[in-house]
Amino acid sequence: MLLERAARCLPRSQNTDQISSGQAEINELVLDTLNILLSCDRNEYSEKLDFFEIRFDGAMAKLRLDAQRTVWRRQNRNTSFEAEETGEIRRDVEKAIGNYNPFENAKIESRDYRSRLDAAIDTLPTLQQRIIQMLRKDVPIDSKDPYAVTISKTLGKVEKTIRLNRDKAYAVLKSILEGDQT
Repeated sequence: MLLERAARCLPRSQNTDQISSGQAEINELVLDTLNILLSCDRNEYSEKLDFFEIRFDGAMAKLRLDAQRTVWRRQNRNTSFEAEETGEIRRDVEKAIGNYNPFENAKIESRDYRSRLDAAIDTLPTLQQRIIQMLRKDVPIDSKDPYAVTISKTLGKVEKTIRLNRDKAYAVLKSILEGDQT
């Protein structure tokens, strides 16, 4: 019954042929997300559905907005910079834009390099430290799998914020680690 009520709240056309493919994709994503929330709540109590009990229309509006952003981002993307299976930026793309990754350095096997790297990480702001530590443990920044543990979900930040802070942290680490060698 809840899914039927949710479906009635979604925008639709009198003539189903007139609804745009983007709007149909948004509607489907909203219902899929709600279905996932219901399934998770059925297995174990989740506070996420409490908002639906209190302000159903507001909760549905939030789901629609999240779905719109996801669909519009997908539709407006010209070239996929991400690997299909993980959603992470492909290594060749990162290399082409010149990202520095202190963990791909051939010197990572050296104890001295690792200790200097650890000391350099300790100088970073807390958010950047946490991002770097999670990247070091191969936690993905974002994933299409709603159940995957990601940096974005763990820290409660959007993917763009995580990537921006990662790039800032890498720039600082590069200047410290390469500055030590000169």
